[in-house]
Amino acid sequence: MKKVYGSAAEALDGVLQDGMLIAAGGFGLCGIPELLLEAIKESGVKDLTFASNNAGVDDFGIGILLQTKQVKKMISSYVGENAEFMRQYLSGELELEFNPQGTLAERMRAGGAGIPGFYTKTGVGTVIAEGKDHKDFNGETYIMEEGIFADLAIVKAWKADETGNLVFRKTARNFNAPAATCGKLCVVEVEEIVPTGSLDPDQIHLPGIYVHRIIKGDHEKRIEQRTVRKREEA
Repeated sequence: MKKVYGSAAEALDGVLQDGMLIAAGGFGLCGIPELLLEAIKESGVKDLTFASNNAGVDDFGIGILLQTKQVKKMISSYVGENAEFMRQYLSGELELEFNPQGTLAERMRAGGAGIPGFYTKTGVGTVIAEGKDHKDFNGETYIMEEGIFADLAIVKAWKADETGNLVFRKTARNFNAPAATCGKLCVVEVEEIVPTGSLDPDQIHLPGIYVHRIIKGDHEKRIEQRTVRKREEA
């Protein structure tokens, strides 16, 4: 089965539709599937729901889709660093389902494993727990969270072979691995595609069984918060 496509638009052809739930990898500006997000923007689809740790910044990541009002809901952990995200949320233009980061990652992982729900202590006694099922285990209260089953997963990896086995680079692994597993269709953008069999099996972070389409592209290396100090006098 062909998995390698020539461009992001080609890989998403026939996939996108209004009202989709999309799981997206990335943490801050690290490991963002930027080429696929740009292709989604250019497609014009709307009323999208994104499950993602955050929404990038105003002009990068999911932020570009917030600017064009193509997103109706975010399932996220963090609103900061994106003024438009915060503005739309506070003005009631954007629906937001807050999730603790570990809960969001586990919801994606659970969906990928076919698990419809699980209990966690995280969020008990807070607004996160409102309206959710509570149950006691060994004298401790837990709340139930549902697994995420996305229509589409878009992720960024470092390397892939032609069958879709993936290697992530350092912290860019973040939400990309669980996001990739929970989509009915998973599209991956990578920096390098290598021949099948050239990856050490022990170094593969995500097996190709989860990956349906792959593109290779050039990526921008942004720094989210640049901190510098004055050079010491010679």
